[in-house]
Amino acid sequence: MTVARDVTTHLKPPRAVFVPFMMGHHFGVPFHRDLQRRVILEALARLTRAEQSGEIHDIPVTWAQARREGIAIEQAMGLRA
Repeated sequence: MTVARDVTTHLKPPRAVFVPFMMGHHFGVPFHRDLQRRVILEALARLTRAEQSGEIHDIPVTWAQARREGIAIEQAMGLRA
Protein backbone atom coordinates (compact mmCIF):
# COMPACT_ATOMS: atom_id res chain seq x y z
CA MET A 1 0.00 0.00 0.00
CA THR A 2 1.37 3.38 -0.92
CA VAL A 3 0.59 7.07 -0.57
CA ALA A 4 3.57 8.16 -2.69
CA ARG A 5 2.81 7.12 -6.27
CA ASP A 6 6.02 8.55 -7.74
CA VAL A 7 8.18 6.52 -5.34
CA THR A 8 6.16 3.36 -5.96
CA THR A 9 6.39 3.79 -9.73
CA HIS A 10 10.15 4.19 -9.46
CA LEU A 11 10.63 1.16 -7.19
CA LYS A 12 8.41 -1.10 -9.34
CA PRO A 13 7.05 -3.51 -6.71
CA PRO A 14 5.31 -6.66 -8.01
CA ARG A 15 1.94 -5.17 -7.05
CA ALA A 16 0.74 -2.15 -5.11
CA VAL A 17 -2.40 -0.35 -4.01
CA PHE A 18 -2.36 3.45 -4.19
CA VAL A 19 -4.41 5.33 -1.62
CA PRO A 20 -4.66 9.09 -2.27
CA PHE A 21 -4.39 9.99 1.39
CA MET A 22 -2.02 12.15 3.38
CA MET A 23 1.25 10.59 4.52
CA GLY A 24 0.66 8.58 7.68
CA HIS A 25 -3.00 7.90 6.87
CA HIS A 26 -2.61 4.71 4.82
CA PHE A 27 -5.98 3.38 5.96
CA GLY A 28 -7.91 6.64 5.80
CA VAL A 29 -9.22 8.76 8.64
CA PRO A 30 -9.76 7.76 12.28
CA PHE A 31 -13.01 5.96 13.17
CA HIS A 32 -13.97 5.32 9.51
CA ARG A 33 -14.17 1.56 9.86
CA ASP A 34 -15.89 0.96 6.51
CA LEU A 35 -13.18 2.79 4.59
CA GLN A 36 -10.39 1.15 6.58
CA ARG A 37 -11.89 -2.29 5.88
CA ARG A 38 -12.25 -1.45 2.19
CA VAL A 39 -8.59 -0.41 1.94
CA ILE A 40 -7.42 -3.61 3.65
CA LEU A 41 -9.64 -5.83 1.50
CA GLU A 42 -8.50 -4.08 -1.70
CA ALA A 43 -4.86 -4.60 -0.71
CA LEU A 44 -5.42 -8.28 0.04
CA ALA A 45 -7.34 -8.75 -3.21
CA ARG A 46 -4.35 -7.43 -5.18
CA LEU A 47 -2.39 -10.49 -4.03
CA THR A 48 -4.49 -12.68 -6.32
CA ARG A 49 -5.99 -10.23 -8.83
CA ALA A 50 -2.91 -8.38 -10.08
CA GLU A 51 -2.64 -9.17 -13.77
CA GLN A 52 0.95 -8.12 -14.37
CA SER A 53 4.07 -7.30 -12.41
CA GLY A 54 4.38 -3.65 -11.42
CA GLU A 55 0.65 -3.04 -11.47
CA ILE A 56 -0.54 -0.17 -9.25
CA HIS A 57 -4.23 -0.37 -8.33
CA ASP A 58 -5.98 2.90 -7.47
CA ILE A 59 -8.66 2.94 -4.81
CA PRO A 60 -11.37 5.29 -6.14
CA VAL A 61 -11.72 7.65 -3.18
CA THR A 62 -10.28 11.08 -2.48
CA TRP A 63 -8.78 12.41 0.73
CA ALA A 64 -11.41 15.18 0.77
CA GLN A 65 -14.22 12.62 0.54
CA ALA A 66 -12.67 10.43 3.25
CA ARG A 67 -12.18 13.46 5.52
CA ARG A 68 -15.78 14.68 5.05
CA GLU A 69 -17.08 11.22 5.92
CA GLY A 70 -14.69 11.04 8.88
CA ILE A 71 -15.91 14.37 10.25
CA ALA A 72 -19.52 13.15 9.99
CA ILE A 73 -18.57 9.97 11.88
CA GLU A 74 -16.81 11.99 14.59
CA GLN A 75 -19.86 14.26 14.93
CA ALA A 76 -22.18 11.25 15.24
CA MET A 77 -19.90 9.88 17.97
CA GLY A 78 -20.02 13.22 19.82
CA LEU A 79 -16.29 13.78 19.33
CA ARG A 80 -16.72 16.90 17.24
CA ALA A 81 -19.18 19.78 17.37
